[in-house]
Amino acid sequence: MIYLPLVLCLLCSGWGASFYLPGLAPVSFCEKGSEKENCKSEIQLFVNRLDSVESVLPYDYDSFDFCKDKNEKHPSENLGQVLFGERIASSPYIFHFNKNESCALVCKTEYDANLKASDLDFIKKGIQFNYQHHWIIDNMPVTWCYDVEDGQKFCSPGFPIGCAITSDGRVKDACVINTEFNKKDTFYLFNHVDITITYHSGKDENWDGGRLVAARLEPKSYKQSNVKELKCEGHPMEIPKDLTSHLDVIYTYSVTFKENNTIKWASRWDYILESMPHTNIQWFSIMNSLVIVLFLSGMVAMIMLRTLHKDIARYNQIDSSEDAQEEFGWKLVHGDIFRPPKKGMLLSVFLGQGTQIFIMTFITLFLACLGFLSPANRGALMTCAVVLWVLLGTPAGYVSARMYKTFGGERWKSNVLLTALLCPGIIFADFFIMNVILWVKHSSAAIPFGTLVAVLAMWFGISVPLTFLGAYFGFKDRPIEHPVRTNQIPRQIPTQSFFTKPFPGIVMGGILPFGCIFIQLFFILNSIWSHQMYYMFGFLFLVFIILLITCSEATILLCYFHLCAEDYHWWWRSFLTSGFTAVYLFIYAIHYFFSKLQITGTASTILYFGYTMIMVLIFFLFTGTIGFFACYWFVRKIYSVVKVD
Repeated sequence: MIYLPLVLCLLCSGWGASFYLPGLAPVSFCEKGSEKENCKSEIQLFVNRLDSVESVLPYDYDSFDFCKDKNEKHPSENLGQVLFGERIASSPYIFHFNKNESCALVCKTEYDANLKASDLDFIKKGIQFNYQHHWIIDNMPVTWCYDVEDGQKFCSPGFPIGCAITSDGRVKDACVINTEFNKKDTFYLFNHVDITITYHSGKDENWDGGRLVAARLEPKSYKQSNVKELKCEGHPMEIPKDLTSHLDVIYTYSVTFKENNTIKWASRWDYILESMPHTNIQWFSIMNSLVIVLFLSGMVAMIMLRTLHKDIARYNQIDSSEDAQEEFGWKLVHGDIFRPPKKGMLLSVFLGQGTQIFIMTFITLFLACLGFLSPANRGALMTCAVVLWVLLGTPAGYVSARMYKTFGGERWKSNVLLTALLCPGIIFADFFIMNVILWVKHSSAAIPFGTLVAVLAMWFGISVPLTFLGAYFGFKDRPIEHPVRTNQIPRQIPTQSFFTKPFPGIVMGGILPFGCIFIQLFFILNSIWSHQMYYMFGFLFLVFIILLITCSEATILLCYFHLCAEDYHWWWRSFLTSGFTAVYLFIYAIHYFFSKLQITGTASTILYFGYTMIMVLIFFLFTGTIGFFACYWFVRKIYSVVKVD
């Protein structure tokens, strides 16, 4: 049975590579003059927001003084795209299928010390922070492919605005691609792109025209003197640090179409994903980590089963009262083991929210590894997660109310309100503060006011009523009956050793669960902050399953040790033991910030740690709930099997 999740996830990863949702159907293109109802000739290039690995603040395309479409159109964006800051718009780059063009004019912009100087300064700031364009053709990223170490080719879904040479002659970023970028204290603008569009012909297929399977470009910089005599060659387009005279910037492009019938439309993203850096190392490291975690989990399970089996057999063989007086360990605390915990209200609220997050995560990852939430379906992952969270208010209310009633609580109104408002309220408050910073900085990641109202409406109009409904059924059910009675007078807990004290046990409990996720965590953080594509949902689902097993077994093991030391305060400890994994996540996020990222600026730093705190809180509730219910099942199991006096 331990290999079932592995088999399932390998199947999921295989299905996800070749499965596409209805609605993401292929589009056929025909040459101009041969258009049909299901085959068009015009290829529209769309632009998305610009981002940088040196700043958390993305900006939409219109924030920069680039060439704009006079009849600009904005395709409808789903909730996930809006929350992630995507801002897609049409561009003046319009091509016709199978029609090559060379050095075609896009637009011309003029600058001088008094005219649009601030717009030029903003472009130079974007170059300084290495902001990247993100262009889209036929719902497919236009990639910039270049050679990296060991003869490998990396295809980036973005390309830079330009590059710069510092005052001391240091070459920054993309300026290494051309030896003519050599003037000190100068910015170089990439005002020309060579675009190559690859298509799969429908000659031997059952469709007309061709289907686009790849779009690559190469950014270049050319200084043009006259729009009527365009020459895409010569010296690069220089932008001085301080503009003192008139400056004309002319944007041009060249486009070439190539036929390649070996690439199928359903696998057209493969060349991007396969070129991601260290892909082979990722797979090997993940598998190696999972094997180690599975081995450790098996060892923990074997130790627990053998040791506990011997204890149960030994205790059940005791018949004489003299022997019974010599009992020790976890059986002695049977009269206190189910004594209600302190602050049971807060614990029940955390458990309700953790249950909601667990179900949401499980369904989202399962759909993702089946291919429903592939990178081609933009924003679908976040949209799915938010919608599921809203619709899962009922289990949150039910679990919280049922556990609170089991603890003997009577303030049901406070319990329901806290379950519906406490944790979501903290997350929304953090999110709103981050959004205010984005508003002030005029970033495209700032959520529009209408979207915020829509999110609040979903929260209070759907999630809160469903939480009340779940709480109604939770309080209506009878309290959970415990297998042993609770004594009226609490038993005194003996002096504990260092390793059985609460804090050392909690700190140790999060190490093993964190060990099974830190490799995946690195790639997830890369996808969020370094703008790399994440696509290994099959293995992520496998890591998710292993995390559940590891949290459960680590918590059960430490709970057993504490019960053997006659410490019966296990309620909160079981939650915090596995929940402490979130603290290691936060420490790793700090390490990632200072060692891997190049983020500068106070606003970007605040945004990074603000969003990280949301991730840490969600992960804390998730892992803590897993550990609690695993320990709760274990305690009920052993005290229902063992004969107690």
